[in-house]
Amino acid sequence: MTDIHEYLAEFDDIPGTRVYTAARARQGYHLNQFAMSLMKEENRKRFHADEKAYLDEWPITDEQKQAVLDRDYNRLLDLGGNIYFLSKVFSSDGLSFVQAVSTMTGMSVEDYQAMMMAGGRPAPGNRSIKDKN
Repeated sequence: MTDIHEYLAEFDDIPGTRVYTAARARQGYHLNQFAMSLMKEENRKRFHADEKAYLDEWPITDEQKQAVLDRDYNRLLDLGGNIYFLSKVFSSDGLSFVQAVSTMTGMSVEDYQAMMMAGGRPAPGNRSIKDKN
């Protein structure tokens, strides 16, 4: 039988993908609760009035706070954020899902949309980080 930690570690070998594991869920619990708080208009107003002060009300790490302030969505995923919860952050900034996710790829919105309409990332070269070495 394969060790569960070895099995889960294999997910980290998928380029550009962060699999939302139980460990990430635990790490990002409060970060995701913060993001969900933005579903309420009064919380969005408080957040945008003073983002740092609002973030300081949550038991999240300084690294998570900085990633929110930087709107570094890839880093937020690394720190336990769930993309569906984080969508509340970029929606509160007036960004669509496509606009926000395109920033995570380093592509323009138009290029990202074209790639997705063409079927997404091509499989060759995108299956394993190890295989790129």
